[in-house]
Amino acid sequence: MTTAKTLKLVTAISETILAIPIYGWLLVISLLWTPLIILLVLHITTLVIGNEEWGIPKWGSISGIITSLLWWVPFLGMALHILTAILLWIDFSRIKSHVGSEETVVPIEK
Repeated sequence: MTTAKTLKLVTAISETILAIPIYGWLLVISLLWTPLIILLVLHITTLVIGNEEWGIPKWGSISGIITSLLWWVPFLGMALHILTAILLWIDFSRIKSHVGSEETVVPIEK
């Protein structure tokens, strides 16, 4: 698994945890918004590394950056965490491993 794919997995799991309505809110508040700052840095890092590694999908990371910046809007923040988690899981699932160390992106069929 490449660095970008690992970062996609970490951010997808983290956003999924924060998307749990009361638990995510309590986690963020009890840790003084530190998880959101960490996730913002992770999303930016994933976006940069993903662009360098075989064109990893970027919609989940872009959505994560927006979510990390708009967390303070009461119901929008929760909706954005749910949307970002879904997009990150879709991005992660589209990265298919091939023989060797190379990975490519599988296009979404229409």
